[in-house]
Amino acid sequence: MEYHDSEWGVPQHDDRTLFEFLILDGAQAGLSWLTILRKREAYRKAFLGFDPTIVASFDSREVRRLLADPGIVRNRLKIASAIRNARSILDIRKEFGSFDAYLWRFVQGRPRTNRWKSLRQIPASTGESDALSADLKTRGFSFVGSTICYAFMQAAGMVNDHLVSCFRYAEVSRLP
Repeated sequence: MEYHDSEWGVPQHDDRTLFEFLILDGAQAGLSWLTILRKREAYRKAFLGFDPTIVASFDSREVRRLLADPGIVRNRLKIASAIRNARSILDIRKEFGSFDAYLWRFVQGRPRTNRWKSLRQIPASTGESDALSADLKTRGFSFVGSTICYAFMQAAGMVNDHLVSCFRYAEVSRLP
């Protein structure tokens, strides 16, 4: 509830925060979001504050450390993906100036505000998440399927998927 009430859907523009959200959404694949939220602080510690420059330098010793950390999901593919994705973010920064500038192009720089009245209306993916997923994959990212990308876009505030009856809908709609 606290995550929903204070953070979910708020437009994010900090590269570290965006990297964190992307990694956590990928880690969530096959698991519940609550499981990942409970491990969030351990992830922040294990991935040294989600600084893409630092994570991109992780080597096999760091992978062993992460695989031994009971505070995170110890899945070798997901850990390798986080490191590979950090390296890909560095390439994106060279091309676009920031991960933020790259990502927000997929929604023309402004959050999409949906008007869902029930949870059943909220899609698992959209054309924008399909495009983001495909482009990320061409840039070497993994654990970035369209459904993961849409969950990421929701979390990062690129789309406002709060129900219109939710108190956060109007609050988030007013944010830049």
